[in-house]
Amino acid sequence: MGKVAVIMGSTSDMPVMQEAIDILKGFDIEVEVDIVSAHRTPEKLFEFSKTAHEKDIQVIIAGAGGAAHLPGMVASMSPLPVIGVPVKSRNSIDGWDSVLSILQMPGGVPVATVALDGAKNAGILAAQIIGSSDKCVLDKILVYKEGLKEKVIEGAKSLKK
Repeated sequence: MGKVAVIMGSTSDMPVMQEAIDILKGFDIEVEVDIVSAHRTPEKLFEFSKTAHEKDIQVIIAGAGGAAHLPGMVASMSPLPVIGVPVKSRNSIDGWDSVLSILQMPGGVPVATVALDGAKNAGILAAQIIGSSDKCVLDKILVYKEGLKEKVIEGAKSLKK
């Protein structure tokens, strides 16, 4: 089974990124969590990005706020799929700076980008990527999706009472 790395620029991003960690653990996917700051620990960023694929990591989820260079910098050096999570930080411009920094990548350096503070969806997307080659994970995703459908059906029934 694959492993997902969940990295973030600082500990202040952890409340948002915890949603990705929780969903991945719910799918029984191994998660490696670390703080890798693009601006404060560039050497660590380079080392992580260049070697993650050698450590059985299959997908990287990178969350960052403000200028949010982390996902793009990782994607520029790693052959692995990178999912960027823009985080609305205290120094953010309503989160738009983070969203645009992650979303507007140049050709050749793709970063899949989820909604502002959308770490849960990043975790689900990472699981779906792994599930495309791991039947066990795929089966758990199918069950999860069926559960989403059932919640909607139950919610609609409660409106008709």
